Amino acid sequence: MDLGLDGRVYVLTGASRGLGFATAEALVADGAHVVISARSADAVTDAVSRLGDRAHGVVADLGDPAAARRLADAARDRFGRIDGALISVGGPPPGSSLEVMDEQWRSAFETVFLGAVRTARTIAGELGDGGAIAFVASNSAKSPISGLGISNGLRPGLAMVAKELADELGPRGIRVLSLLPGRFLTDRLRELMEDTGDAEAAAAGYRKAIPLRRIGDPAEFGRVAAFALSPAASFLSGVALPVDGGAIRTL
Repeated sequence: MDLGLDGRVYVLTGASRGLGFATAEALVADGAHVVISARSADAVTDAVSRLGDRAHGVVADLGDPAAARRLADAARDRFGRIDGALISVGGPPPGSSLEVMDEQWRSAFETVFLGAVRTARTIAGELGDGGAIAFVASNSAKSPISGLGISNGLRPGLAMVAKELADELGPRGIRVLSLLPGRFLTDRLRELMEDTGDAEAAAAGYRKAIPLRRIGDPAEFGRVAAFALSPAASFLSGVALPVDGGAIRTL
């Protein structure tokens, strides 16, 4: 299938590694250009060198109110257009809702929620008919995950914002959706498994909870995200799409 990505330009936040980088790889492989961002200059430089000349990097923290505008301007200046965005931020710190403190909630809200919404608002102002915005949320948007209280609190709200934006932007031909990744073998998951004190047992528990009985490869998410952003998915909007091997038990 031709996804229709040749020559299109996408902004991807939090994309120097993990699921964001896997999406950038899939987009570039199908002919798109990408502007990727992360908070670490070294990580951005390394990611761009791996992606090649179809990629441009910007050091940015979505908690910075100026970051979204800089990303949009970089895409325009470097590639002359913007066709969509994948909005992802690093996972908030672990801990149950009773364990995490006020400052951790406030800090996570600034990036996970407000920074993502601000970026969507900025990118939406640059898009025309055929544009697409995808939020990387979590399957915690549908069902709570033990030990991730902040994610359980913020991700459902972000998925609902995506739904509302789909209603608002749909008449302009702009699609908005959420992607709900389950367990993928990213650095973030490795950290969570190490934090349990027995990474092997944690991995076995994760696999048991997934009907496919394995943890996902980031490339499997990247291909789904690239399709969702592409013209090939032109009637897909307003949905929260699980990419989790069947782990979510709700509809």
